[in-house]
Amino acid sequence: MKPITARARVRGNRHQVTLPPEIRRALQVGEDDELEFTVADSGEVTVRGYRSIPVDQLWFFTPEWQRKEQDADQELALRGTSETFPDGESFISALADSAGISAEEFRRSTR
Repeated sequence: MKPITARARVRGNRHQVTLPPEIRRALQVGEDDELEFTVADSGEVTVRGYRSIPVDQLWFFTPEWQRKEQDADQELALRGTSETFPDGESFISALADSAGISAEEFRRSTR
């Protein structure tokens, strides 16, 4: 993502700030969402949009993703075991084999 710089003024005795539109979009926040602030020892402040789930992790809680998680859990329960791989290359080869394509075709399809 391209860096975004914006300024906002702290107003009133309640120290309120209105977030500029480009910052709201970048943080993926709207009305009633929260912001989470982290201050490092160096003084650098990190801000991220926050719902009960951080907005950068919402993808995991989509109905489609949760259905796939349940499918994987059921398959694991039926098998009773999982497969492990000694390295990433072996893992990619196994995924490609299960899809009936070469490892190189698999790599191209996931770019």
